[in-house]
Amino acid sequence: MDKLAGLTAFVKVAEAESFAKAAREMGLSRSQVNRQVIALEDELGVTLLARTTRQVSLTPTGQAFYLRAKSILNDLQEAETAIQSDHAEPQGDLKINAPMSFGTLHLSSALADFMTRYPNIRVHLVLDDRFVDPVSEGFDITVRVAETREAPSLIEHTIVEAKRLLCASPGYLQQHGRPRTIKELASRPCLHYGNLASGYTWRLRRGDAPETSVRVNGVLCCNNAEALRDAAVAGLGVALLPTFIAGPELQTGRLVSVLPEYQAPPVYLSLLYPPNRHLAARVRVFVKFMQDRFGDPPYWDLIS
Repeated sequence: MDKLAGLTAFVKVAEAESFAKAAREMGLSRSQVNRQVIALEDELGVTLLARTTRQVSLTPTGQAFYLRAKSILNDLQEAETAIQSDHAEPQGDLKINAPMSFGTLHLSSALADFMTRYPNIRVHLVLDDRFVDPVSEGFDITVRVAETREAPSLIEHTIVEAKRLLCASPGYLQQHGRPRTIKELASRPCLHYGNLASGYTWRLRRGDAPETSVRVNGVLCCNNAEALRDAAVAGLGVALLPTFIAGPELQTGRLVSVLPEYQAPPVYLSLLYPPNRHLAARVRVFVKFMQDRFGDPPYWDLIS
């Protein structure tokens, strides 16, 4: 049997819930479509569609097989489109997930430039600070700012490294004094990022010395770095922030570096997407755009 024809016919019938409607869409006779689906069921040895005189519906086995068949046909279409349109204008929908702070501070303005450059791409941007699964949640691409995380089922492009440093307001340091060692942080008010896998523990290293951990006194825990930056500016505690968040305040003096000889593990700006998405022209041009926009030297890394 022509397995590709059988898959196509089955998916069309499943979506149309009708052999006659699927046949019209495919430009074939109803009997041709019926024979292709029956041949596929015979090949697999299962019943994919439950047929009555009034309707056609998926069996439980058919529902599971439909999802795989639809994915296979989409992959094939993406491959054909990529080959045929390498020199054509990218188009279509691009669903992007990104963390809130990076999205509002940097990505939103970048997307305006991206969409001006590629007017036929429709962008759906979802800002969320949790770690999403782009496959199960239907995203074409996920922008992630985090320490390295293994994602074996995804393609990952690391764009650039972003530093993190300890900082506080001048008013806070005047009131509480400047900490001299990282052990002092355990008894100081600290502002803690809620999505850190290490809990209330900060990991810091001085030069080439072994990494040291300190459990901090988290007077404010939040999963949004902009809120922690604002709390630090207000004098509520010491914060451990990426320079792309704290950079402007450090430049203006609203925040100052604390224990600058200590470095936290950096975070990385990365793009993640399912393997089948890399064939799509709209994904490929977005990856290239992000590399050009945020790659070396990182334009937001304002503090050396």
